[in-house]
Order: sequence, then structure tokens, then C-alpha cells
Amino acid sequence: MVPSTTATPVTAVPRSVRLGYGVGSFCTATFSAIPGLLLLFYMTNILAVPALLAGVVVFAPKAWDLVINPLVGQWSDRTVSRWGPRRPWLLAGAAILPAAFALTFSGPPLTGTPAALFVGAFFLLAATGYALYEVPFKAMPAEMTGDYHERTSLLQWRMIFVALAIALSGIIAPAIAAHSLDGYRTMGIAFGVLLLLSMLASFLGTAKAPMTGAVEPESSLRTQLAAARASRPFMWLLGLSSAQTLAAGVMLAGAPYFASYIVEDVSATSTLFAALVGPMLITMPLWVWAARKMDKRGAMLLAGALFLVGGLAVALTPVFGALYAHLATLVIGVGYAGLQLLQFSMLADVIAHDSARSGKRRGGVFTGLWTAVESAVAALGAAVVGVVLAAGGFVSSDPEHPVTQPGSALTAIILAQAVIPAVIVGLGIWMTVKYDLTADDLAKAGTAEPATADGTASRGTPA
Repeated sequence: MVPSTTATPVTAVPRSVRLGYGVGSFCTATFSAIPGLLLLFYMTNILAVPALLAGVVVFAPKAWDLVINPLVGQWSDRTVSRWGPRRPWLLAGAAILPAAFALTFSGPPLTGTPAALFVGAFFLLAATGYALYEVPFKAMPAEMTGDYHERTSLLQWRMIFVALAIALSGIIAPAIAAHSLDGYRTMGIAFGVLLLLSMLASFLGTAKAPMTGAVEPESSLRTQLAAARASRPFMWLLGLSSAQTLAAGVMLAGAPYFASYIVEDVSATSTLFAALVGPMLITMPLWVWAARKMDKRGAMLLAGALFLVGGLAVALTPVFGALYAHLATLVIGVGYAGLQLLQFSMLADVIAHDSARSGKRRGGVFTGLWTAVESAVAALGAAVVGVVLAAGGFVSSDPEHPVTQPGSALTAIILAQAVIPAVIVGLGIWMTVKYDLTADDLAKAGTAEPATADGTASRGTPA
């Protein structure tokens, strides 16, 4: 098959498809938010798992993503079906993830190391189901439209649903869990049902999604991985996104400890989370506007700066109190909203740029690598918190045997919630400066000859 070398026309994605795609983000956001926010705390403060071991349990299943996600990407790139290459995999994920998620929080009659092994096994299974769904899901926007700014508009809808899902995960889930074994069981079942409904709705809602261009799937996974590594925009975007994700993962895992021991109100986990995700519901049009006025990189730098300033400000909570903590978190939330929208819009640009240059369908492998690294880095955030808490002398417990934490543990919590995330996101800002894929680059790639495997253009045309 000879791929098309003409410029891809602007494709307006129908509103029904935008909604259908967006609702699938209930799955992606929920599975990222709830384990990131509650799983470490669930093990250390409900199942009496030592903090260091709990951190390892949260991270280890996600490391599996580094293996499974690129494979899922290749499989979806090469899938031929009446439902398209991506949508069958949405169903495969729906068959596994919801049940495994519920069992992860099922509250076995175990504590300590046996409980950690039980949780780890089902979290590994859940991570596998998530990979089957998430990798093809993230590859879809680049194939729905060929327009640089239309992708941002499409993903604006996605981020609205992300914000709603994160709000449910961060506000309702802790309220249901209620710091009790039965509460965590109920929460796991309730959100397992929500996961199933959102995944099925996404499958049905994207049935009429447009497909732009005719591209040929790459012949081997090895070739696709080499192409991803050779894409400078992809590698820089992956690096800056990893820094942002790690900063958010550390902050997320530290939030219940920060609420319980620094703000001294366990219910503040929900209100602080509301301050973090609330801006997603109202600032998305502003970030879309900023991306058009400043280009996506400029808007990303602004979003990172807001996250950095808010993160450093949180460190002064012991001086200024709970209200101040919420206001500082609100600043972080405005920056976090921009980071979430822009990084996925830029990922779609990178995939479209590669397809235009190569004539190959490699979006699945690009998103497979992206999602694998993203999942591992997010889980690494919990591992970092576990290590910092252990170094600070944090004492694990269960609800029947509460303990008073030493001053060193409180210092460790401040470091995990404020200082460490700020330093990491600062690194992400530096990497954003190095990212240089623009709308003009995409326009040129759309009219260039397809690139060969070594990155040069065929028939002597500059890539």
C-alpha cells in the first residue's frame, strides 16, 4: 500500500464523538487518581504494611507496563477489524480492569506482608487491563483529525471529563473509604462499576470517529521502537511529561498524609483534592486560548511555572494554616490543568508528525511507550513517598492502633508534598524549553515526502 503524501485536510470531529471519546477519560483518570491518592495510605494505615514495602507494591505492577504497553501498542497498530484498529482493545480492557480494581481494595483478612502480596497481585492484573484500554485510547486523537489546533479543542473535552473523574476520585472516594476496611471495600466496588460503564460508553461513543489518512502499520515492534527513539520531539515530550507526572504522583501519594498530619484533618484530603482539580472545570477554555496565543510550548511553560510556585508555597502550611494550604493548592491546580491538556495535545501532534513523515501507523507504539513510562513514573511517585516516609521514621498502623508520628516524619511529609514535587517540575520546565515541534513543522511534514526508516525523506525531499 502506498501512503498518501498530500496534506491532510482539517477534520472537524463531531460533538457526539468528542463526548464519546471524552467519557472514556473517566477510566483513565479514575485508575490514575485513586491508586495514586489512596493505595499507599490504604496499605500503611489500614493493612499495617510497612511504608517502604507499600511503596514497592504500588510501583512494581506499574513497572510491568514497560513490557506490556509497547506490545499492546503494536497489536493495536496492526489490528484490522470492522470496529477499526483501536476500539476492540477498549473492550478487552473493560473485561479485566473493573473487577481487578475492585479486588485490589477488597480488604483481605490479612495485614503486613501477606496483605501487601494480595494487593500487589490484583493491582498487577488491573494494570494489565488498563494497558489494554489506555494505549489504544490515547492513540485515537491523532487519527481523528489532522489539524494542529483541532486536536487541542478535541482534548479540551477530554480534560473536562478528566476533571469530573478526578473530582469523584479525590472527593467522593476518600469519603466512601472513610478510613475503614469496609469503606475501602465499598469504594472499590463502586468505582469498579464506574470504570466498566465509562469504558463501555467510550467504545460505543467512538463508533463514528473519523479516521484521517491511510497509513500503513510498521512491520515490527523493534522498528517501531527505533522510530520512537529517533523522534526528537517525542523523546523531549516524553521527558518533560515524565517530570510533570512524577511531580504530580509524589504530591498525590503524599496528600492523605499531609491532610492527616499537617492540616490535622483527614477529611481535608477531599477538599485539598477539590482545590487541585477544580480549576480543570473552569480554566480549559483559557488554556486553549493560551495555546493559540503563545503556542503550546509557551502555554506549557506558564502552566509549569504556576505548578512550581504553588508547590513551594504549600511548604509554608505549618505557618499559615489550612486555608492557606487550600489557596496554594488552587494555584497548583490552575497549572496542573494546563499541563494535563497540553501534554496530550502535544502527544497527538508528535504522532501526526511521525505519520506524515513516514507514512506508517505507529501511533500505538508511541502511546504504548508513553503510557508505560507515564504509569511507571506515576507509581514511582508513591514509591518516592514511601522511601521518604521510611527515612523520616513514619510508623505504620491500623485504625484500631493509632500512633503519634515523630517530628522527623512530619518533616518528611512536608518534603514529599511540597519541596520534592516543586524541584521535579522545575526540571520539566527546563525540558519544555528544549521541545520545538510547532504548527509550522506539522504543516511542512504534511506536504513532505514520507521519511524512510533512518529518518531521511524518500526521493531526496527534506524531511
